[in-house]
Amino acid sequence: MIMAGGGLAIAAAAAVWFSQTGSASSADASAQAVAAGINSQEQAAIEAIVRDYILKNPEIIPEAVEILQNREKASAINEVREQIEAPYAGKAFAGNPNGDVTIVEYSDFACPYCKQTTAAIDRLLKEDKNIKVVFRELPILSEASNTAALMALAAAKQGKYYEFHKTMFATGRPTPSTIEAAASETGLDLSAARAFMKSAEATEEIQSNIAVARRLQFTGTPAFVIGNQSQVGAVGYDGLKEMVAKARGSK
Repeated sequence: MIMAGGGLAIAAAAAVWFSQTGSASSADASAQAVAAGINSQEQAAIEAIVRDYILKNPEIIPEAVEILQNREKASAINEVREQIEAPYAGKAFAGNPNGDVTIVEYSDFACPYCKQTTAAIDRLLKEDKNIKVVFRELPILSEASNTAALMALAAAKQGKYYEFHKTMFATGRPTPSTIEAAASETGLDLSAARAFMKSAEATEEIQSNIAVARRLQFTGTPAFVIGNQSQVGAVGYDGLKEMVAKARGSK
């Protein structure tokens, strides 16, 4: 059997070997081998070949793990894609509303790496007119960053989200005074904004973003979802551009 169908034999052997070393019992693996038409002698020979190959080529293990993780990541993203790619209030985005690639960025106004990312996003938007960037608030660092996030949602309600987003990061770390200053500079109706910040709608949006971030296993900010990819950290202009290219290439 090994000689007659090498590819099939190796595939079968891999399944048997990994199942034996994983959650399946040895008896289960043997039963699966029999069902596949592999007798006990062939099974032992195949297992020996696979074991020897893996020991000589251990790099295939992390490669296989990475492939599995990417598949699981893509599956998790697909479950929430429609939700996260829809900008809050229809306004919390920048770029082409009909872009062929959507970048979803989760950020915290108290995060210095998120502040660094604003320049990379701005450059991408200037150079690529077919990108849409959807911003989602993920205030995890401080109470002040939560307040700034609520003000950003209020800005979205008034159709001035991206202006506030950039101004807030340029103004400095969020404090009551810098948040008010950024809101004033952006031209927000402060009375309406303050009222909205106390609403259940605003709170629920933040809680929803946090829940999705946990589901996607984000460990910090900034965090990005582009196509079937997700990445945490300041990946920079080159990193974002590469992710965009991969998203386009998968279409």
